[in-house]
Amino acid sequence: MTTCPDAPFRSGFVTLIGRPNAGKSTLLNALMGKKLAITSDTAQTTRHRFRAILNNENSQIVLVDTPGIHKPHDVLGEELNASAIEALDDIDVVALLIDASKPVGRGDEWVAQTIKGKRYKKILVLSKSDLVDPFTLDEQRKAACELADFDEVVCLSAKKNRGLGDFIDAVSSMLPEGPRWFPEDMDTDQPMEVMVAEFIREKILYRTRDEIPHSIGVICDTLEYDKKKDLYRIFATIYVEREGQKGIIIGAKGAGIKAIGSQAREDLEVLLGGRVYLDLQVKVRKNWRRDLNQIRRFGYGEGV
Repeated sequence: MTTCPDAPFRSGFVTLIGRPNAGKSTLLNALMGKKLAITSDTAQTTRHRFRAILNNENSQIVLVDTPGIHKPHDVLGEELNASAIEALDDIDVVALLIDASKPVGRGDEWVAQTIKGKRYKKILVLSKSDLVDPFTLDEQRKAACELADFDEVVCLSAKKNRGLGDFIDAVSSMLPEGPRWFPEDMDTDQPMEVMVAEFIREKILYRTRDEIPHSIGVICDTLEYDKKKDLYRIFATIYVEREGQKGIIIGAKGAGIKAIGSQAREDLEVLLGGRVYLDLQVKVRKNWRRDLNQIRRFGYGEGV
């Protein structure tokens, strides 16, 4: 990435969109140089619109991570799609991420339809480029460029930290001149309670499979800082849809919930910059993914 002291200062909003597992959250974390958004191979990992603020000498880029756009199977899926599409309102640049290691398909075409013909600048991002050879990458580029009228194409690998500077330069050049919209020391405007809940949910995604990851919702009930002991006390509740799922999360003699808590605590101590006491409870809330009111209570979806 290059900077120029005489260049005008540019700032604006850049929305990352794509199919589930296209690498949006991984890219956001790589650009920020720290873990702010959760990642996993499970569809619907990202359930919140997430804004991170990337400050450079000549620009402030507000990165908006979105849920992966997919064919919904329940009310939650419909709300996540609506949330992702709403994030395309009043932005300066959209970055469509396409997994370079997989053939461009109907799902990519469907996502591209949401940005086709729109006035904002468009960047095609071929992610996970380290997983393919140059010939395949070129073929992917040609196929993906047919999906919309892109202003720029960037190939990158967030995990290998390749092409990140190219992405930042491309985005910065497309932003309008303007002030810093957020303080220079601010990484995200996401409430800390939401981030805590998401970090806990991530650990469950890594430990479970089949239907259970989609049935998980997490709420941070209490987040307190004890200055005298330099300790964060966190009480959170994990919600599932069936009693059987509750048993799987807790595990034999509590081994499952203990492992989830231990793994989550490690990440939370890095996030919060201090020691963490974490108390987790598991409760059943039947069919919450089909209940719009319950979905909104978790903070998921378009209307929150």
